[in-house]
Amino acid sequence: MQKTLHIIVAVLFVLFAAVQYNDPDGWKWIILYLIIAGIVGFGAVGKRDKTFILAALGLSGIWFLTLIPDFIHWVNMGMPTIVETMKVEAPHIELTREFLGIGICLAALWWQYRLARKQEAAVD
Repeated sequence: MQKTLHIIVAVLFVLFAAVQYNDPDGWKWIILYLIIAGIVGFGAVGKRDKTFILAALGLSGIWFLTLIPDFIHWVNMGMPTIVETMKVEAPHIELTREFLGIGICLAALWWQYRLARKQEAAVD
């Protein structure tokens, strides 16, 4: 079951990357999503590099922190919809989506980091 979950999540991140081609800053997202797909994919076979996962967590965390003011601005606006259109007509839509996207990335990376620590403890 755990292996299947890893494969599903890895495929989802590959699909996330695939739909970024028309985004103005899509290359950043494609790289991030493919890195996470790789980390989760390797996790499916028990191959985890804690240092690499921590590096990805750190970089994603910094990116996340830079988006907090934009997320707070969106909340202060009364949380207007960010899903009614796929065209970004207002900056808060793109920035809030990016904030939430990075949150998903951080959750996946944290999951893999926890599993890497558990795997490392079992070996010791």
